[in-house]
Formats: sequence, C-alpha cells, structure tokens
Amino acid sequence: MDSVRQLLDWLQPDSRSTGVVIAGVAACIAGAVVVLARSVDGGQHARKKIQKAAKLRDDRLSRVEQFVLDYNSSHPKKNSSLILSLSLVELTNKLQEGLLRPEDVFYSYLEKAVSVNKTLNCCTTILLESFGELKRLDSNKRGGLLYGVPVSIKENIAYKNYDSTCGIVINLDCPLKKDAVIVEVLRRQGAIPFVKTNVSQSMLSYDCSNVIFGQTVNPHNTEKTSGGSSGGEAALIGGGGSVLGIGTDIGGSIRIPAAFCGICGFKPTGGRLSKLGAGTIFPGQKSVSGSPGPLAKDVDGLALCMQALLCDDMFALDPTLPPVPFNVEMYKSSTSLRIGYMESDGITPPTPSMIRSLRKVRALLEEAGHTLVPYSPPRMQDAILLISKGIFADGGANLLQKLKGGPIDPSIRAQLYPFYLPCWMRKTLSFLLRPLSPRGSFLLKGITGVGSIGQLWDQQAAVQDYIHETMDEWRRCNIDVLLCPMFGPAYNLLYCSCLSFPLAYTAIYNLLNFPAGVVPVSTVTAEDEEELCHYGGVAKDRWDRLFKQALSGGRGLPMAVQCVAPPWKDELCLRFMKEVETLVKQSKVE
Repeated sequence: MDSVRQLLDWLQPDSRSTGVVIAGVAACIAGAVVVLARSVDGGQHARKKIQKAAKLRDDRLSRVEQFVLDYNSSHPKKNSSLILSLSLVELTNKLQEGLLRPEDVFYSYLEKAVSVNKTLNCCTTILLESFGELKRLDSNKRGGLLYGVPVSIKENIAYKNYDSTCGIVINLDCPLKKDAVIVEVLRRQGAIPFVKTNVSQSMLSYDCSNVIFGQTVNPHNTEKTSGGSSGGEAALIGGGGSVLGIGTDIGGSIRIPAAFCGICGFKPTGGRLSKLGAGTIFPGQKSVSGSPGPLAKDVDGLALCMQALLCDDMFALDPTLPPVPFNVEMYKSSTSLRIGYMESDGITPPTPSMIRSLRKVRALLEEAGHTLVPYSPPRMQDAILLISKGIFADGGANLLQKLKGGPIDPSIRAQLYPFYLPCWMRKTLSFLLRPLSPRGSFLLKGITGVGSIGQLWDQQAAVQDYIHETMDEWRRCNIDVLLCPMFGPAYNLLYCSCLSFPLAYTAIYNLLNFPAGVVPVSTVTAEDEEELCHYGGVAKDRWDRLFKQALSGGRGLPMAVQCVAPPWKDELCLRFMKEVETLVKQSKVE
C-alpha cells in the first residue's frame, strides 16, 4: 500500500478529490504497483553482476592510485597545482610549446580524478588503455588541437572493450567492439580519454544515480545532486578532476549538471557532432533531438573542443554529418546582438535566484550595447506534450524492458510509477483527474504513447510545425539569439524524479534542435533563500511545494543562465555565451 500511496501522491489529487475517486484510482493501480514492487530488488543474478562491476571499478582505482604514487615519487618536480589551475586553452598552449610534459599533465589529472571520486563518486572506471596512449604521443610533432589533454567521457559513450551500460544492469558484461566516433576523433586530435563518468539509471533522469555505481553528488555541497544525466562529467570537472569532458543531452543532460556544478556546458545542434557510439535506450526515437557535446571550465574550452571535433576525421568517420568545420570568425565576432529575453517559460515560474541572475546578465548586456527584446515561447504546454509523446511514443515499454530483471534506483523510482500502468489506464486516469489534479492529468497524458504508426507520423509532423512556428516568432521579434533562465540551484537529493515540469526550460531546445549552452553567472544569496520561502509557484500544488523544498539550503551554490541560437549557428551560440561570461567576470572585477 505504500507504493499505491506514493503513486497517488505523484498524481496529486487535491483537497477537492472525493473518497470514491481515490478508492477507484487506488484499485486501478494496486495490481500494477505489485509489478513495480517485484522489480525493485532485482534478482540474485543482477546483484552478482552489480557486485562484480563494483569490484572491478574499485580494483582499477586502487591500481591507478599506486601508479600515481610511483610516478610522483620518481618525478618530485611535477607542479600539479599549476597544471590543474590552467584553463583548457592555457593548457593546450603550454603543451604545444613544450612548456609542459604530457606525462605530468596526465598524472596530475589522474591523481585529482581519483581523489575527487572518493568524495563525489563521479567515476565509473579508469580507462587503463590511456597509459598506452600516453606513451604513444609523439613529443616531436605535438599534433592535434588537443595534444596531451586528458579527457573524461560519459559512461554511455563507447570505448572499445568496456561496457556502456547507461546505468542499466542488463547492459553489464557487454563490452563494446569499437570506439565511438567522438572518442576516435579526440584521440586523433592528440587527446587522451582517461576516465568514464557516472550517469542516471536509463539516462532519463536529471539526477545522477544508478544501482551499479551509486549516487554522484555535487562538488559544492555533497548533500545536493550533481544533476544529470551527464552528472559524473559535471561533478568531475567542477571538482577539478578533469579539464574537458564529453556528455550527451536529450532534455538538458549536459546543461543541467553543468549549471548545478558551476561549469560551462554546450548542447550543439543535433547532427553537428557524430552520435555513432553514443548509447541510448531509445535509439530509434526521432521527435526529440539528442546530441553529444562538451563540458569545460569556461566557454573558450567548449569552443576549442568543438573546433577540434569538427574536422575532416569526424566527417570521414561519419559521412552522414554535414562537413562544416568550426567557424572561428563567427565565434570571435564582436558585432552587437539583438537578444531575445525570456524570464519564464510559463510553466514553472522562476525562483528568486533564477530571476536575479537573469536580470543581472540582462543589465550587463544592455550596458555593453546589445539590444534586448521581450520574447515568449509559443504554446509551451503543447510543446511539452510533443516532447513527452516523442520520447515515450511506445508508452515507456522499451524503458521497462531495459529495466526488467534489475533493481530500480531510488532516484528514479517515483518517476517510474505511472509507467507500470497500462496505457489505457493512464488515459482513463488522466481524464478522471483533470478537474482534481490538472498537472497530474497533464503528466499522464504525455506518457500514454502515440497508439499507431499514423499517430506517430502526426506527432512528428506536429514537431516540424512547432519548429517552424518558433522560427516565425524569432523572425517577428527579429532576434539573433535568446537569453533565458536556467533552473536551479542544485536540488537536494532524491527530488529530481518528482519534478519534471522545470525540464521545459531545457528540453524545449532539444525539441526545436537549437544549440544551447549554460554559463555560471552568480551564486545563491541569503536574500534569495529568504525570498524562496515565499515562492508560490503557479498552481500552489504539491509540485510547487516540492520544487521549493528541492532548492532549499542552496546558499552559495552556482546559478547559471542559458544561451540559445537558431539551428546550425552553434558558433553564434558559443560567441553569445562568451559575451555573457566576459561581462560577468568584468563586473566582478569592477
């Protein structure tokens, strides 16, 4: 009955609900919840696979720790503190000029990654092949834009002879036979992929926990989540254990953890970088565009990574990509911009720290001579339905199949409750709950599946119509780029699965396939915390209360804004992000 009660809480029938309706809903869901209860613990075989994976990770970390100790004892002059303080651009310059040895850089970051992992639990494995790649670097040629740079990669990105589990037990003990294209290109640019980082179970949560590798926490406050699903990447970079990482993003999975951890993250236009070898549990899903992308300490690091990846090697390895190299001129442009300005998505009102951070950036941009134009996204509720129906066109059947036979992580359990109801039951409950719990009804409506091939085609056509409608609105406003809030700060643990509405701030740009990135601009103040106590939200229901609870205790945590550009103008988006970053840094100096 606890599970039934929790699902009723998720559906949030308010005080107007009658006992008859509650009893009817409970009767409908009781049988389905039994199925979930049987899935929570998993079987003995699954537990053995998890134990084996955990032991393998611990053994590798122990071996690497010893390697680091041995190297440090034989190289006492290695200046790790200097190396770790450098930005990606500074680091690559010193490596190219021969002022730093790749070995010193590699072992400095390896040591820091192992140390950071002990506190944050952000690494899933050390890539032992990286030691061989280090030895093969040609110090005479120093070839590649990323020569000698250790790079971390998200766990779902394929690396030969290693698992790519997506946090799911069924994918354990399935080592891949070849590297992802993005890994091979990094290698050809002189980089050394050296560690894989943690993800949320199934990568459909913006938390970062799974039953194989556990919970990743925030480098600024270990009582908070790092965000997800690229949370291991953001935590490792935010904690200083990596200078550059590669994540993936289908609803905010790069931008959310980057914002939560106080670093920069960028989601390129889908189709700009190769997705070959980037694992997903929905490989055939087309309505909502996912993309790999970089995370780094600063925007120049993101731009350098994009420049390195958008090269002939990538276009040859994945001929489906448009062979368009990075436009350095557009990135370095200094012309004034006409910037759309959005304070709210109309679904989740911004919190005090969100609105203060956004208005601060708006003022700085206006002072710098840019033009700010009010902007409102069209039909956001319809857009959210398009996102949900696109990702869960099968009603979540594939998701449940992937999770079958293994334990369910507490961080996604609440999120999964509705998926154990048959689609017809979700539709029925959505109808019954409409007057009693509008948001619960709305959430159920979005996960009922599309029903038929014809309806799937209608769904995909509706997505294209929405993209064109949005572009028409951009033309009407005559804007080059868009400045909008990034929700935050980082949540308290175990709240993400209960709160899907804030994802509208990020997932909309996956639906539109617009490039988007986040830049840290401030931290939560005591005044923000005090004002949060009076936050009412939009419906004053359970979700609004949960949102406020999730954000509480955030004083001192990073806050970011989100920068967006039209499709294929990734360099313009990065240029806008750089402008924001520069103005914020200058304002702090002044």
